[in-house]
Amino acid sequence: MPKTTGRRVLEIESRAISGLVDRLDEEFDRAVRLLVDCRGRVIVTGMGKSGIVAQKIAATLSSTGCPAYFLHPAEAVHGDLGMIVSGDLLLALSNSGETAEIVRLLELVRRLGAHIVALSGNPASTLARHADVHLNVGVDQEACGLDLVPTASTTAALAMGDALAVATYEVRGFSEKDFARFHPGGRLGRKLQLVNSLMHQGDGVPRVSRTADLREAIEEMDRKKLGMTCVVDEDGRLTGVLTDGDLRRHLLRVAEPMKGTAVEAMTRNPMTIGPDAVATEALKLMEDRKITSLPVVEEDGSLAGVIQIHDLWRTELF
Repeated sequence: MPKTTGRRVLEIESRAISGLVDRLDEEFDRAVRLLVDCRGRVIVTGMGKSGIVAQKIAATLSSTGCPAYFLHPAEAVHGDLGMIVSGDLLLALSNSGETAEIVRLLELVRRLGAHIVALSGNPASTLARHADVHLNVGVDQEACGLDLVPTASTTAALAMGDALAVATYEVRGFSEKDFARFHPGGRLGRKLQLVNSLMHQGDGVPRVSRTADLREAIEEMDRKKLGMTCVVDEDGRLTGVLTDGDLRRHLLRVAEPMKGTAVEAMTRNPMTIGPDAVATEALKLMEDRKITSLPVVEEDGSLAGVIQIHDLWRTELF
């Protein structure tokens, strides 16, 4: 039955990945340190199916702030070796560790002054012996019935590549904001937009001075249509916000409310967010505090803009 075969394949590949866990030791730490300390680029190489896995690892590294690209080993020895310079790091994949095209690269890469991190299933192989660090990604069996087609071995190599990439970006302190810079397109890019790309700014920001009376504040709220206005001092720093809810409470509390000022009715020390925060952070703050708008404030306290929950919904971020 096909589903029986499918289950067997998944079970074998699952065991292949699980088997890597206990192998992670100081060598893995050394590999991550070499990636973190690399001042050039990471060149990922492999032949055949390993080459396809290498391309994915290079893409993952690049998307997490570690400059990387795939180099075909056969093309490398026919002119493309010029892509590698001193300070680069070669991440080489070969299950046997004896792939001829990869082995031919090793001495050439050494002469160029690049470090080598190897992923193979044979710790005694030529590749393993010539690498600065070798990570054993060997498997007991392939997932195919013939035990020939690269299946579990490529899965293990791919998983180890992901482990290296994630560990590297965590050591480097790669953040959600950094991730946003490398993913500006598509739904993921929209979800990681920064507050400063979505906020109301300039003349679109409702604001009044600390000396404004309540009528002036209400007129500003009516013009800007955000259900609130910011109250700023003479230097443009935020001192409070006045919302529809603040107005209702002020009307109930004061005998002659329209004789009051914006400062008397406003909420002091309101919740704010910085312009470089990720939009999802702004949404979480608003949902947690049950508010619909957030003043966007620079580090010096000056008002930069206002972001409203409806702006986030309209962009189909979530």
